[in-house]
Amino acid sequence: MSEANREVLDLIYGRWRSQILYAGVELGVFDHLASNSSKQAQTLAIELHADASLLYRLMRALASLGLLVENDSCGFATNETGELFRSDHPQSMRYRVLAAEGPEHYAIWKHLPDIIRDGRQDGFVREFGAPGFEYAKGNERYRRTFDRAMTGHSIAQSKLVLEALRDYDFSSLHTICDVGGGHGYLICALLNAHPHLSGFVLDLPEVFNDPNHLWARKLGVEDRCTYVSGDMFKKVPPADAYSLKMILHDWSDQECVEILANLRSTTPLRHGKVFIVEHVVPGPNEPHFSKLFDIHMMCWGTGRERTEGEYARLLEAAGWKYHQAWYPNDRTIGVLEGR
Repeated sequence: MSEANREVLDLIYGRWRSQILYAGVELGVFDHLASNSSKQAQTLAIELHADASLLYRLMRALASLGLLVENDSCGFATNETGELFRSDHPQSMRYRVLAAEGPEHYAIWKHLPDIIRDGRQDGFVREFGAPGFEYAKGNERYRRTFDRAMTGHSIAQSKLVLEALRDYDFSSLHTICDVGGGHGYLICALLNAHPHLSGFVLDLPEVFNDPNHLWARKLGVEDRCTYVSGDMFKKVPPADAYSLKMILHDWSDQECVEILANLRSTTPLRHGKVFIVEHVVPGPNEPHFSKLFDIHMMCWGTGRERTEGEYARLLEAAGWKYHQAWYPNDRTIGVLEGR
């Protein structure tokens, strides 16, 4: 078989892999195994209330993907990669799998051809009759999974933001507001890295319902971090700088300009800054996660991933001046600065 044929087959059957992983995570396979001992499928089936024969076949497939290790006695253990799908792993990807491959996100992708034919985005509206954020308000399981998935994303992305801004001079800033900041991991990471800063997290009131999920106390900066309930389309607290991490890609150009203009009307005129954290689309023929994520956003809602130039135009349309982009070494994400 030629290399081209192998690559095509990998594309055709690629979702088999992600759905096998989803099934293992959803069933709790990784949480019930360990890296230092093996467990047979029959034993695990009792713990998971599953069929032993079918569970063995799933675990064998997970091992073939390099996520479990199977011994000669049909016993299984986790490896370093499989440990990432445990719920108690500090960098757990469990909820990212449950969101990305769960029933909602699986369903909205089937509308992609019609979305492109019709020129109308938003598979959530087509499938469920409501935009994603509205659907989440009425579906507790999806909302909980989505929130935890975003926390997992935020922990990884915040490290990349700190890397990208490692040489940035924050001395002229005293307050920073993370708009749509969720439970506040990014702002807390910035406050720990720059002890002279104080911060706000702005998000909808229901995001803060469970104080056990808020990061300020867990990361030891609750004296410098304030959680503010509000709507970024209406009013934001005044601050020297604003951060928008993975926010603008959810919205259309018009909605993005509305958000940025709202920040611009609140920030001090002379030294206000805004930091946009997104997967920035690179030039032609350059493979990048942003070009795939852009298609997911087409299915998920009205948003999109954008190039540096497109973000610069949004900033300038909202009254900001685009300054420059900052990147971590792998350029997974970018931090675009407006002044």
